[in-house]
Amino acid sequence: MALTFDLPANPSLPVLGDAARFPVRRIFCVGRNYEAHAREMGGTADPDAPFFFIKSAWDLCQSGSKIAFPLETANCHYEMELVVAIGAPAFRVPADRALDAVYGYACGLDMTRRDLQRAGGDAGKPWDFGKDFEDAAVVGTITPAAGFVLADQRIVLEQNGVVKQDATIDTMIRGVPGLIEWLSRFYHLQPGDLLFTGTPAGVGPIAPGDRLVGTIGGLSPVELAIGETQ
Repeated sequence: MALTFDLPANPSLPVLGDAARFPVRRIFCVGRNYEAHAREMGGTADPDAPFFFIKSAWDLCQSGSKIAFPLETANCHYEMELVVAIGAPAFRVPADRALDAVYGYACGLDMTRRDLQRAGGDAGKPWDFGKDFEDAAVVGTITPAAGFVLADQRIVLEQNGVVKQDATIDTMIRGVPGLIEWLSRFYHLQPGDLLFTGTPAGVGPIAPGDRLVGTIGGLSPVELAIGETQ
């Protein structure tokens, strides 16, 4: 089939110990999945009804990149998260079988144009401009599921060497199996999908010249440098 023009290669991520890369299909993100962050944002979280938003796969940014300060925002925030890479179809899957669909795990940054997100929310409009933009989904190397067991690992974000976020992943309101169970009620999850699982308290603004380093025990770190505004 002839196309009117060629698209860039599909976004993909490196995999620890494997020359093959993980192709990225869709990016799902859960909001307010740590209680302290929900309070920090001036709200509460409902453990029985998590809410999600979507970022384009073309928002993907590889760990170690240097990006321009995001466009049309005066208040862009970092949000450090555990990212789940889906490796098998999952539809209406129960929580006790949800991890069977997981290919692996990674560290990620859900970059957020907070001023645009708040403006949209205050006006009853979508969050797209606040969440879905170029380089808004920064993800590190994926560790295959066999090499990482979900437990109480620390999740930490350092900005210019100063710790800004520090929690443990077991304090998520809804854990990874429950998130997959819920999301698979609304979507046919497929290999290549990514799931950002929420951020702990301590989110804050970035500025040109910043260097962000996010870590979760047992996973490759995610790193990002912030350049000047275009």
